[in-house]
Amino acid sequence: MTPHLQGEIKQRKPFVSLEAEVYLNLQRTADALARKEAAVLKPFGLSATQYNVLRILRGAGKAGLPCGEIGERMITRDPDITRLLDRMEKRGLLQRARDSKDRRVVIARILRRGLDLLDELDAPLVGLQKTLLKGLKAEELRTLSELLERARGA
Repeated sequence: MTPHLQGEIKQRKPFVSLEAEVYLNLQRTADALARKEAAVLKPFGLSATQYNVLRILRGAGKAGLPCGEIGERMITRDPDITRLLDRMEKRGLLQRARDSKDRRVVIARILRRGLDLLDELDAPLVGLQKTLLKGLKAEELRTLSELLERARGA
């Protein structure tokens, strides 16, 4: 590289704004964390989206949730929640049934196999999260969580 071009590159600002820098850092961090999570989930034959559905349904308990509400609670939106649930139902992780009061509503419930899979995944994923975030103190983690929630609410 010529000295003229080196000087030109050094003078250029790396980001157009602090917001742009933070935004890029959030995207890069989210991608790095997601790739590590995917590596833990892969041997279990689960995607992050499927794992998210199982966690949502575990939290819903025996009552289950309407399929539309599962879609609303997802971390990343899946445009075809029906196909996603089809695949998971074929694996015996959940079941769907029409609501007895309103036949238009389909309720999904996690099955024992789905709960067992989550039980198997809990420790490895908590371990991964602790490892990935070990450089932050508890107070820093609370602050980071609060800041991220505020950013999402803006």
